[in-house]
Amino acid sequence: MNKQRILINELDTFKKINSNVLGIFLALFGTLLLAISAKVQVPFWPVPMTMQTFVIFLIGMTYSVRLSFITVALYLFEGAVGLPVFASGGGIAYLTGPTAGYLYGMLLASITISYFANLGFSKTYLKATFSLLIGSIIIFTIGILYLGSIIGFEKAIVAGLMPFIPSEIFKIALAVTLIPTLQKNTKN
Repeated sequence: MNKQRILINELDTFKKINSNVLGIFLALFGTLLLAISAKVQVPFWPVPMTMQTFVIFLIGMTYSVRLSFITVALYLFEGAVGLPVFASGGGIAYLTGPTAGYLYGMLLASITISYFANLGFSKTYLKATFSLLIGSIIIFTIGILYLGSIIGFEKAIVAGLMPFIPSEIFKIALAVTLIPTLQKNTKN
């Protein structure tokens, strides 16, 4: 793990654990959180929301770039081999179906957010907001492009973006409130 890492390496509890063991644990823990967040639907307007992108935000802001990539790639692999980690189950069809672009977007977004976090973007509310907005834009851009290639881009924007904007704003605000606050309360 990168020793300049933001939150994870600043927590005394994690300093005592072998970095390889810690990496494996954190990757598995991240995939567990992603699987749970895909299943739980929170009532929201105009559509119920899952907390998957929120977990992607947390992974990106607290894990190294490499660990973010490994965690989300492992999650996609788990789903591809049939483990029921996605919203409605598992299987390779999820990685080629209408929501596949969003899943691949989450991989790229977690890496991007982590890259910004390594530059200190998880330490201030404004910079954290910027990095999470970029991450969310990546997820939805790739998701809409892929979905649009299946159902048309106008329909993809109407069905695959517009209803989710309020919940994304909420999840960004929640992550921005949480991570920089935790960051300020750890040793630097």
